[in-house]
Amino acid sequence: MDKNLAAVRRILLALLLFGLLGTGVDLVLLSHYENPWQLIPLGLITIAIIVIAWHAVNRGRASIRVLQVAMVLFIMSGLAGFFFHYQGNKEFQLEVNPSLGGLELFLKVIQAKAPPALAPGAMIHLGLLGLAYSYRHPALVERASSTTTITGA
Repeated sequence: MDKNLAAVRRILLALLLFGLLGTGVDLVLLSHYENPWQLIPLGLITIAIIVIAWHAVNRGRASIRVLQVAMVLFIMSGLAGFFFHYQGNKEFQLEVNPSLGGLELFLKVIQAKAPPALAPGAMIHLGLLGLAYSYRHPALVERASSTTTITGA
């Protein structure tokens, strides 16, 4: 494997781990565990850190595949988080001012400070970062090429 690509891959993994730790600490400090839905990002972050530790010990195909599944779940949780944050803010804005509607309501909702409507984008960002790390990972490519050699295809 190209040394430059290996270095980029290490940087991506370090950024992912740094982002996971930072986002996890941020969520804990914000008490983002008051209801079961709020535990999903914290649970996913915990799982991702465990998978990265597993991958550090055993750089096999299985750890990469589990990391990819976790990263897809990150993206899905980020999209769900947008929905929940948006709905919560929308309900609050309509309680404060029931006459709001259209673009004015949308702007109020999206600019609300608590909960920040765009904050779940961090989960999507982390998911994409993890998928970038795992894209054509050598553990996946080596397995595919050894399978091709064995079967003669």
